Amino acid sequence: MAVDAKPSELPSQDHVPLGTGPPTREEMLAYYPAKFTWRQLKTFVNSGDLGLLKRDRTLQKRYDTWSVGIKVKYGSMVNYLLNFRLQWGQPDTISVLHSSLEEPLTQGSAVPNAPNRSSQEDIVLDPKILRKLPPLPADAPKYFRADMPAGLLSITMNDWPYSVPADIEHTLIWSRVPIFPPDLPPPTESSLSARLHQDGLWGFTGTDSPPPSPSTLPECLPALADWGVTMEKLVRSPRGTEEEERGVKLYGLEIETFVKRRWNEREWETAWFVNPPRLQSVPELTHIHVFARRKSPEEISRADCNPSE
Repeated sequence: MAVDAKPSELPSQDHVPLGTGPPTREEMLAYYPAKFTWRQLKTFVNSGDLGLLKRDRTLQKRYDTWSVGIKVKYGSMVNYLLNFRLQWGQPDTISVLHSSLEEPLTQGSAVPNAPNRSSQEDIVLDPKILRKLPPLPADAPKYFRADMPAGLLSITMNDWPYSVPADIEHTLIWSRVPIFPPDLPPPTESSLSARLHQDGLWGFTGTDSPPPSPSTLPECLPALADWGVTMEKLVRSPRGTEEEERGVKLYGLEIETFVKRRWNEREWETAWFVNPPRLQSVPELTHIHVFARRKSPEEISRADCNPSE
């Protein structure tokens, strides 16, 4: 959610009508102000338990009510996404929340490997028709790669963002191919695989400083008081061997490279993650979350004047 309003300029509830579908930027500011700071978000991402990342509880209730109507109309959330929301190979023209990141494509541009969409008339007339992911081209990669063809992706704003600060954009990268390589062993046969299935993947770009240490998590827990989170309720794996840690990083390398290319590190700082199966709201459709913060001109100037050695 890209927002440039300062705290003193936030719209009041008296001047912002409260809707029922996906929230607007003004509604997010007036009714669902961020519960977490940027540092807290990075701490939660790096904590080992991605379940700490939360949506505002009032906004969650609004989502739950909205999703009931969506499932009645489309038959399922997956059908809604495939029939309407995901626009493979095209910029996101549906979300009411907008990114300040310039899209490389224009609406209607020809995109290699982009599937032909059914006409809007078909979707309106029969929204419950069961659709599947479009067939993959013969040369499609077997899993997510940094050089993914645009037609295999749908990059959208999160219509129902987590409780992120106003200057943080919450983007979703939907993929027509799996995130993990097909040769990843079953969790029962590999401790590394078991860890990925329980904890997921995450990383950070656009900063020379290391992310907040998991050891600082206790000081951030008061921000999660509304959800009753305690250290005893965390679900995370203990730190593995050096070999296992390298293996985890290797599985996230293609995602990290993709994120760096899309969100130029000179201008953006990001925290990205892939939820483990236990936290996936739409497990049938693989996707990556990206929290992106556009750096201020002052930050960029300082970095340009003091480049890293």
